Parts: sequence; C-alpha cells; structure tokens
Amino acid sequence: MTALVLPPDAERPPAGLPRVTDRAFARLAEIAEATGEARPLRVAVEGGGCSGFQYDIRLDDPAPDDLVLERGGLRVLVDAVSLPFLENAVIDYAEELIGARFVIQNPNATSSCGCGTSFSL
Repeated sequence: MTALVLPPDAERPPAGLPRVTDRAFARLAEIAEATGEARPLRVAVEGGGCSGFQYDIRLDDPAPDDLVLERGGLRVLVDAVSLPFLENAVIDYAEELIGARFVIQNPNATSSCGCGTSFSL
C-alpha cells in the first residue's frame, strides 16, 4: 500500500495522480461522523457500463496494492489496475437536483454516459 498523505493546503498531489477535492474529503468526514467510523472511499474502474468502463465508488477497506490519498485521517483508495485510468482525474462530491454523489472528472475519458458513471477512452 502506497500512502500519500496530503497536507491541508495541498492543491494537487504529484503529477499524474488523481486529486481529491475539499468537498469530497468534507463529505467523507460527514459520513464518518454519522457512522462513527472513518472507512476509506474506494474509487475503481471496471469494465462494463453503457460506454465501456464504469466507476465503482464505495466505502471499502484498503488492499496491499492500493494508492491511499489521505488528508486529516480520511482516506481515498485507488487500486493499481484502476490508477492508469484515473490519471489526473478529480474526485469530487456534488449536490445536484437529481441527488448528491461522489463524481469523477476524468480528463482521459473521450465520452461518457448521461449519468456520469460510465465512460470510454
């Protein structure tokens, strides 16, 4: 497991790695407070979806090959297989009329579905 602890004022992790926004970390803090447990958020890429690949975003436990992006004890996990697909991506949390959710802004995606959970390269 490679842990990258981000200082509170870090605007960007090292080049190429995904970036987690303050809103995403704030939402993880709210979830931890509500549940009494600070479980990490896993962001993974899987085959499938209407555009070829889809995001799998869920609370999960770390695995040995995970990249761990950490700030203030809150962690976001990215597995080694998903990492190339998430190069320079932004992991955010959005509240919209249709609901609130974690979202991925992926500069590698050439197209995506309407709901934003599926993409192609």
